[in-house]
Amino acid sequence: MKKVSVIGSGIAGLSAAIDLASNNFDVTVHEKNDKPGGRINYFEKDGYRFDMGPSWYWMPEVFDNFYQKHGYKTSDFYDLKRLDPSYKVIYSHDNAVNIPADFNDLLNLFESKEPGSAKKLQKFIDEAAYKYKVGMNEFVWKPSHSIFEFVSPKIIKSAFQLQLFSSISKEINNVVKNPDLRKILEFPVLFLGATPEDTPALYSLMNYADLKLGTWYPMGGMHNISKAFYKIALDKGVKFNFNDSVKGFDYHKKTIISVNTEKQKTHADIIVAAADYHHVDQQLLLPEFANYSNSYWDSRKLAPSSLLIFLGVDKKIKNLSHHNLFFDTDFKKHAYEIYKEPKWPTDPLFYVCAPSLSDPEVAPDGKENLFILIPIAPDLNDSDNNIYDNYLNSVIERIEKFTGDRFKDKIEYKKYFGVKDFKSVYNSFKGNAYGLANTLFQTAFLKPSLKNKKLTNLYYTGQLTTPGPGLPPSIISGQVVASEITKNYS
Repeated sequence: MKKVSVIGSGIAGLSAAIDLASNNFDVTVHEKNDKPGGRINYFEKDGYRFDMGPSWYWMPEVFDNFYQKHGYKTSDFYDLKRLDPSYKVIYSHDNAVNIPADFNDLLNLFESKEPGSAKKLQKFIDEAAYKYKVGMNEFVWKPSHSIFEFVSPKIIKSAFQLQLFSSISKEINNVVKNPDLRKILEFPVLFLGATPEDTPALYSLMNYADLKLGTWYPMGGMHNISKAFYKIALDKGVKFNFNDSVKGFDYHKKTIISVNTEKQKTHADIIVAAADYHHVDQQLLLPEFANYSNSYWDSRKLAPSSLLIFLGVDKKIKNLSHHNLFFDTDFKKHAYEIYKEPKWPTDPLFYVCAPSLSDPEVAPDGKENLFILIPIAPDLNDSDNNIYDNYLNSVIERIEKFTGDRFKDKIEYKKYFGVKDFKSVYNSFKGNAYGLANTLFQTAFLKPSLKNKKLTNLYYTGQLTTPGPGLPPSIISGQVVASEITKNYS
């Protein structure tokens, strides 16, 4: 059996480890933190259970298909609940809208606010469904070694329909003029790493995932996903070393050097780097073995980082939904301060997740679990905690103004997680939270390669390589890498 060392136990690393173990490889996972899951992290405090990473469960069929592939079903691990409303959008203290789970209700909502828009929205979503089908069945499963993987009559024929060279802002403008409705359609691309004007219309496939496939929640918390993958991995015979930070490689002896194995190094015929790609490329590898230069990495356009705030509140809060998008300030100005002129945002949009409204397990009775996310530019200096306090005071004031419910004096637990934490906990490049920006020139074969160009046994998986960031793409990324290794070492 060929021995594989997987560096990092995020979802991409776990996905790769499970597939490889299923294909008769001897797999060991090295994880620098104390539990599996990578960014699907969580912690518990005073009866609260806080998810620290992804909070949106989209594209449920990707999870279902992975579980079924390995002899399980989603219900073996958690009860999946579809949220209705999917989320709430707040435009001002007296103007908000719930996004219904039923698409016909959404069409009626659009029509009520802008006559004639329902028919246009239906056409927009039908086109997005085509992009989703092609993207999920064609693009994301390719290893993206070269452009020639994408040169086929089928893909060339569909290129026009995929709208690769048009912006999503332009396409949305053809659907609605109402600024509130535009924000609903622009929301899914906010975290893709560019303004809607600079994001290819291809990514309206995210609108299909949002508005047609729905928003879901695994009862007990999002971290149940990583627990599910961990259980499958153990069942397949994958071994795990936690609190085991990899420090480098001995290329000639095919070993990796890590905290737990400095005296007795771990032999590996194959290495899968599921840790931060930049960290492996620039910190763990000798320069002569790196795939890319410092100048290459500095020229990459990154998706945002985030300021995360976790609050335990000793009361129930009125008028919130499970997911809440506060678009009560200037959308374009905040995007400009993330992507065009990076700085601490003047008056940011933000997101509030209140999972305790759906799940009694995540907070004590009569209390609320709040997860607040403010998108910010990567690599900002956040060494001064006063910055955090100022933003917290601002967002609480806006939440209280909208809900009409004061709770600041009821906060009994508070924790921040910012740029410096993304760097230290996840070795995240410039503290980014969502990988590379999904621009046309950072798509598919233009992303960092999933294979090292100089070491034949080193592969990469995760959000900085193909197919990109997010939970479903990470699940697919691990499977694509495992398939390449199986093919090369069969």
